Formats: sequence, structure tokens, C-alpha cells
Amino acid sequence: MMGVFDSFKELVTQKPVGLKKPDFYKADSDAKKQLERLQQIHATAPDRVKPQIERDMKLLAYGIAGEESVAFELNNSYLPIIVLHNLRLEHEGLTAQIDYLIITTKFCLVVECKNLFGNLEVNSRGEFIRELDFNGKRKKEGIYSPVTQNVRHMEMIKALRLGKKRNPLMRMALEKSFGDFHKSVIVLANPKTVINLKRAPKNVKDQIIRSDQLIDYIKRLLRENKDLASSEKEMYEMADFFVGLHKENTVDYAEKYLLSDSGEVRD
Repeated sequence: MMGVFDSFKELVTQKPVGLKKPDFYKADSDAKKQLERLQQIHATAPDRVKPQIERDMKLLAYGIAGEESVAFELNNSYLPIIVLHNLRLEHEGLTAQIDYLIITTKFCLVVECKNLFGNLEVNSRGEFIRELDFNGKRKKEGIYSPVTQNVRHMEMIKALRLGKKRNPLMRMALEKSFGDFHKSVIVLANPKTVINLKRAPKNVKDQIIRSDQLIDYIKRLLRENKDLASSEKEMYEMADFFVGLHKENTVDYAEKYLLSDSGEVRD
């Protein structure tokens, strides 16, 4: 437990006393559990269902690899931060799957991790277009905007936090300071992805970085933020708030692939 001297030291230095490096306070991953379950199902599933299961396994494995590259960068940052991985929030029938929520001394950072294959372009309207190579032919397709995903995540976090504030003055203060204390960024985890942002709107361009730029990005935001730093106690209170809201994603794969208990396809 923090003593009086440690509390005073925090106040003077503006740095947490106990935190010397990232604390992965919530490190588990629903995606890894889902992949393990798929591997079990795949072993006994009928041949006609296996291609669909293999596609889902590949997508999950790709996403996990991207998130692990972000974890590597965070682990080697030596920043006094708290990391919540794979946070699933629910509010009024809606869900938000947050890859990483990073709690720093000055702000909370929502990280949307994208391990995309193919090249990526963002046009002047902020639309994300992926270019893929299929058997020597180039194919372009639109993908759901990760910027929009992050907006939805931020809106849900705001609603959940406001829901805990009963005092009108505290609600008003949170409304006013929310944008300063909560940030979001999109991290491209695949180093081979070529991204064209020449025509992208500035507000979109500013939100997209590569995984090896994440630590410098956090440090820059910390330098630019002139607000009073949170104490270590306040940081862990924030972490406990979000961990307490986490809802595990329980996908019923037997139902998804219409499998019976024996692994056979149901009629």
C-alpha cells in the first residue's frame, strides 16, 4: 500500500511510484480461447465444414499475431502504464471489442490493431480501400473504417463512464474533459502493408500509425499534455472500472457450424 512519502513523491515528480514498466493488468485474450476451441472442433468436424473452420482459424490467428506485435512494443517501452488487452464492453444492446486500452498518467488510449494483408489506401472521403493480389490480378475492396470503429468505442466508453456519475456537476466535468483524457489510434501491425494516405483527410491521417511508432506516439502525447498527472492509485481505479465491465465473448461454434455433440453436421 502506498505510504505518505510515496504519495508526496508522486505529487512532486508527476510519476507513479510503483509502476516502472507496463503492467498488463488484463492480458488474457478471448481470441486465443476461440482459436483453441476451433482447433478442437476442426479435429472431428466433417470434411465439408472444415474449409469454413480453417478460414475462421486463419483470421483469428492473423488478428492474434497483430495484437502480439503491439504487446511486444508495449513490453519493451519501460513506460509506467497499465495495459488492458482484449476488452469487450456492452451497453444498451451494443458491444465494443477493444484490442488495447492503455492507461497512462495523463490519458486513456484506445488502440485498434489491424494486421491487414494487401495494400491500403484512404481516399479523400476517409474511405478505406484494400488492394489484394489474386492469382496475379489486382482486386480492390472497401473495408469497414477502423476510424468509425474507434468512434463507436469512444462513444461507448463515454456512455459507460457517464452512467456511473450521479452528480450533475461531475457529469458536466466529464463531458467537458472527455476528449482530453480519452484518445484513440489505429495501429497497422503488418510491416509489409503499403499504405497510401496522400488523399486522406488530416484527422484520419493523424490517427493511423505503424506498431513500431506506437511508443513514440504515446510519449509525444504525454509531452504535449499539460494536465495534472493521475496518481498510480487513480490509474488502477480506472483499470478496475474497465475490467469490472468486461464481458467474455462466448461464441457457440457448434451452433455456428450447425454441429451436433458428436461433431456431425445437424440436419
